Amino acid sequence: MNPRHLKTFLAVARHCNFTRAASEANLAQSSLSDQIQVLEEELGVQLFERSRQRVTLTPAGDTLKAYAEEILALNDEAKAAIRAAAGLGGQSLTIGTLETIAAEKLAPFLSRLRETHADIGLTLKIGGSGELQRRLEDGSIDIAFTFDRGERDERFMTRLVSREPLVLIASRNNGATSPESLADLSHLPFIATETGCVYRRLFDAAFTEAGIAAPDIVTQADSIQTIIRLVASGAGYGLVPRLAAAPAAERGDVVELSWPGDTPTASLVMLWRRRRLQPPALSLLLGSAAEAFRPFRPADARLRRAG
Repeated sequence: MNPRHLKTFLAVARHCNFTRAASEANLAQSSLSDQIQVLEEELGVQLFERSRQRVTLTPAGDTLKAYAEEILALNDEAKAAIRAAAGLGGQSLTIGTLETIAAEKLAPFLSRLRETHADIGLTLKIGGSGELQRRLEDGSIDIAFTFDRGERDERFMTRLVSREPLVLIASRNNGATSPESLADLSHLPFIATETGCVYRRLFDAAFTEAGIAAPDIVTQADSIQTIIRLVASGAGYGLVPRLAAAPAAERGDVVELSWPGDTPTASLVMLWRRRRLQPPALSLLLGSAAEAFRPFRPADARLRRAG
């Protein structure tokens, strides 16, 4: 199977639309259709169901999708390994992460990594949790640092980095006091990200696990930093990772209130693609991260070994 045809196939699979896929692949639509037809003839199966509204994968196409991703990833790995063995070009890594994690957790770690391994080129990509997942799937990032979504994909390895406490924050100007009980929280106006975002999952899970009704979301915001700024302005309360709220709390923009119960936490994890042979630069980063983000709590050891 021609790698070029597989890339074209995956573009169509992502967009479920030939026109948008052709634009992404920088091809004329007729050329894109020809490549898909050649691939279907080679395999002897139909890969897409075509209708006037959309294009959908057939069962055969759905099966090919996972293999195509693996074939292209292995193809890229082989090229990089061969060039490295021949001494052509330096090592490089592309790291994907959420904005808050990049600023508060990764900045010092990556700075130290660069000091000790100046030969490794680093590229940092900031995106939402869903975007990071897609980037891992298509191979445009080598590793992702994100909060655990509670989903497992056998294509990827997972390692726990830390358990980050969530904190209840309010504006320093509204005279807010710590709630006396969990039930008191359900009457407060909250600001949260939209449904589907990893931060919203953390917010919803905190109340579900506490066994109380979730409070009203009076405003939905697109990022944790936006939520913190809105809370500082007095628009409502927020439940956010402490690592994100700490700078604002130190400046006095917000105050941290006591959580009336067991402190909810979020698991910060690393995700990377399973490979027969890990690129040397990625192996080095994984080893450095294991040292930099110690200690793990005993309860974390099982997940660490699984990763």
